[in-house]
Amino acid sequence: MRESTSDRSSPDEESGYASGEQAPEEEAEVIVVGAGPAGSSAAFHLAKAGVDVVLLEKSRFPREKVCGDGLTPRAVHQLIRMGIDIDSPGWMRSRGMRWVAGDRRVHIDWPSLGRYPDFGLSRSRHDFDDILARHAVAAGARLRGGVKVTGPVTDRAGRVTGVTGVSAVAGGQERAVYRAPIVIAADGASARLALAMGLERDKNRQMATAARRYYRSAERSQDEYLELWADLRFPGSDHYLPGYGWIFPMGDGRVNVGLGALPHRRYGKADLRAALAQWLARTPHAWGLREENADGPVRSAALPLGFNRHPLYTRGLILVGDSGGMISPWNGEGIGQAMEAGEVAAESAALALALPQGPRRERALLHYPVEMNRRWGRYYRLGNAAADVVFSRSGFQPVLNRYVMGSPFLLRTLARLLANLTDKPSQDVIDHMLNTLVRLVPAPRVGRR
Repeated sequence: MRESTSDRSSPDEESGYASGEQAPEEEAEVIVVGAGPAGSSAAFHLAKAGVDVVLLEKSRFPREKVCGDGLTPRAVHQLIRMGIDIDSPGWMRSRGMRWVAGDRRVHIDWPSLGRYPDFGLSRSRHDFDDILARHAVAAGARLRGGVKVTGPVTDRAGRVTGVTGVSAVAGGQERAVYRAPIVIAADGASARLALAMGLERDKNRQMATAARRYYRSAERSQDEYLELWADLRFPGSDHYLPGYGWIFPMGDGRVNVGLGALPHRRYGKADLRAALAQWLARTPHAWGLREENADGPVRSAALPLGFNRHPLYTRGLILVGDSGGMISPWNGEGIGQAMEAGEVAAESAALALALPQGPRRERALLHYPVEMNRRWGRYYRLGNAAADVVFSRSGFQPVLNRYVMGSPFLLRTLARLLANLTDKPSQDVIDHMLNTLVRLVPAPRVGRR
């Protein structure tokens, strides 16, 4: 199932190399750029389907990533589908969430559904991404670490036929061309491949920011609940921060502490580092969330929300994870979504490669954005509206008022809405309410280019 090379330009023409300078080449059936959860998931499922796949990663494992490290049951479901051993050392299970709003604290256990497990997990991205990448390699993917992809390779019709990359070697950099008829872009929020193909971010969609830091905290490290604080404020003011803070137990003597926020409609972006310091000063001293117990610096990152880049497929390029703006606008979760999109992208690519080059293969690839829209389109559209109308103006505090916090039914309903946890077909009243609500949202159009 190799692509014909009879109508390709030379690497010098496509990559901008100096005349006469020949870059080495590597061929595959699919190239995946980025070995985070989206890329490693896609590479794993492709390799399991017998597809020859090369996985390119600019860093070398293990490596750090800015993340809350908390996994909802939806993300755990994807790990189970990949065959990851979640009972091995290093995984910390959670029973549910603890929501804090002012002087009110409530516990909400993860629901018992036939579709998803009834527990969450915590795992440092330093380990998590390494585990997933190794799992993809064990399935047959070829991992190339330390390769920074510099741009797409295209044919005369503008279709992607590979990528160019550089890697550090003694005395300088080594350049190479990686060729495949299908490229999956899992290169994160920077989305360099998508931008190189002219796929700009939708400026009307929200872009959140998150900051996190690890602390040594013997008291909180073994907590059974992921803790979320909804009453954070702009630094030095009484205005509610349009976001929330988290304390996630890691089980190794540390906690992951951070906050994520949207730009406020009136007051703009908050200084997250100052907001984090102001919040942690409120926490009990016994928790250990003080400078002397910090394990590393404060790190921050952008969070592209709610399908903020379209189309998700064009001219041989598939966008997955943050490169496609797939972080949930409801809660800022991105790992489960990235892994799920990686699996769907792998299914579409594997089917396409089983078909002859031409319209039939293209129809199979175009099914990817259709399927992603079917799964999340209405739910994300509703979440984008909630982010615009409610969260970016007042955060979660008005939603978690005393009536909601005092009603177990409303709390369970809101928790399942925020985490996108329902059975289909509906198994209880909450399922029926939420599934009906999402179905009433007009389906967004699937962009093509």
